[in-house]
Amino acid sequence: MTPAQSLLRAATGLNLSKAVVDRAIKNRMEQTAAADAEAYLRQMTPEEMTALVELVVVPESWFYRDPQAFAAMTEFVRARLGTEPGRLLRILSIPCAGGEEPYTIAMVLTDAGIPAANFMVDAFDISPTCVARAKSGIYGRNAFRAQDLAFRDLHFTSAGDGDYRVNDSIRQQVRFKQGNLLEFDLSARTGYYDVVFCRNLLIYFDKPTTKAAIGKLRALLADDGQLFAGYAEVPSFCQHGFTPLSYNQAFGLLKDSAAPAKLPRVPHAPRVPAKAPPPPAARSIASPPSLPTTTPLPLPPLRSRAPATRQAVTPTAAPGAPPAAAADLLAAARRLADLGDVKAAEKHCRDHLAQHPESAEAYFILGLLNELTNKPKMAEDYWKRCIYLQPDHYEALCHLALLAEANNDASGAAALKARAARIYKRQQAS
Repeated sequence: MTPAQSLLRAATGLNLSKAVVDRAIKNRMEQTAAADAEAYLRQMTPEEMTALVELVVVPESWFYRDPQAFAAMTEFVRARLGTEPGRLLRILSIPCAGGEEPYTIAMVLTDAGIPAANFMVDAFDISPTCVARAKSGIYGRNAFRAQDLAFRDLHFTSAGDGDYRVNDSIRQQVRFKQGNLLEFDLSARTGYYDVVFCRNLLIYFDKPTTKAAIGKLRALLADDGQLFAGYAEVPSFCQHGFTPLSYNQAFGLLKDSAAPAKLPRVPHAPRVPAKAPPPPAARSIASPPSLPTTTPLPLPPLRSRAPATRQAVTPTAAPGAPPAAAADLLAAARRLADLGDVKAAEKHCRDHLAQHPESAEAYFILGLLNELTNKPKMAEDYWKRCIYLQPDHYEALCHLALLAEANNDASGAAALKARAARIYKRQQAS
């Protein structure tokens, strides 16, 4: 790891590639007229660090992204207010990117008839620019990707030039602040939040940072609260005191009061446009503890990793590129897939396979991309290639089990589940 990478990791916790960091520093050197990278780093100030961080944490989100999480949250809020009508429910969105997620939370609860006096959303992001944009409440066409845009007519007014502004009735339900989860002071916020949304942040952390972040989130969440993650992050939460919520495709979690983990349940799969898999360097997908293997596995959607995705796409490497560039191809493929750019993501996978024809992970991502585009047969073929090359690829086995169930192949699904369960046990033991 270079000194610049170490510096940015210390500041953000993010596991950033050398290419991304070098590109950001080059940009800032041009802006500050620094003679060379060493001189630039020596002259680093808090203000310049903020500017540098802005270049490596590029948020990508939109309204009503992965709606099942919001549906599960609404059920939870209704149930809580059913027993305590006068209660104020506190909800946390971190990272909040440009505000699309916290505003969606406020719109969903408002549309569900939850009184404004009964909920408040706190939204944090490490980027001051993101927070400023969120506070402005003005969004362009790219933020409105849901199939049903009736919410836009209800909760926004035209701001001219094709932009829309969130209505004040929704804006007043969200409080935006700049902040880094890893630096949160928990003294006044232990057990403070009834619901926490932290989707697709951990995928950019190494294992120690992931553990520290989950510890912070666990402390912030009430013992009987709910947390919503990106589906590739569910396994990490389950390794650190959480258990999956039984709500299909919501990727929700509860604090785990039981000690031992059970058998794997849902391959809260990678993150590809419905969630693209995490960058290799940041990935730590064991497998979530869950219900017995006889329980049907809910099929994870393949839209995009959750909200507030931080992305920095690495350019395609040329033939003959060194191994690090090849690894960047897969990281870029996941991020492009998360942005919904299936063709570009597929090209990155194929470029990677041109260099590494036996890459199980590339075939796995291609399977996800084909599932996303409703080509289950091709997805199945790619996942079979994946487990041929890597027989213990847990997520690929889980996806194949889901396909077998969808095709009414009960015995095939049972065999794949049992195989995945054995792999999960071995991973947990090691």
